[in-house]
Amino acid sequence: MSRQDHINKVQELVKDIKFAMMTTRTHEGHLHACPMTTSETSIGAKEIWFIGDKSTETVSDIEKDPQVNLAYVSQDAKNYVSINGKAELVEDHEKLDELWSPIYNAFYEQGKEDPNVQLIKVVPHGAEYWLSGSSVVNMFKMTTAAVMDGKKATNLGENNSVTL
Repeated sequence: MSRQDHINKVQELVKDIKFAMMTTRTHEGHLHACPMTTSETSIGAKEIWFIGDKSTETVSDIEKDPQVNLAYVSQDAKNYVSINGKAELVEDHEKLDELWSPIYNAFYEQGKEDPNVQLIKVVPHGAEYWLSGSSVVNMFKMTTAAVMDGKKATNLGENNSVTL
């Protein structure tokens, strides 16, 4: 596969996954992960958008160290994507209007005018993905390998990395 094919595959995998685990580094150097709702993803344009809250540890962490990791898993738990990149805290009312959904009103007392609303843009640097294929076939391969002394399960899926 070409580099562009891998980029397209990452885009295809994350476009329908609503939630990501965003991992940041705390001021003590510890890793901190929290679930975030992905508002928009354009891997080719190097933009993944989130709406966050200025009062959270995640936003505080980004202010100190913008390096983040995003972990995605498909609803059927067969496909996984890990994206590393640099987060930016953005003030852009037009972009907020574009991304805002009424569901966010449940989290912000004053809606999109709430002073705690914070746009977060992640500029991805690289991605890795795992496609596990058919869980029935993989379970059969693992079971066979488990009962056969010295046999290792093989061809359990696809794994690729791409620099963005």
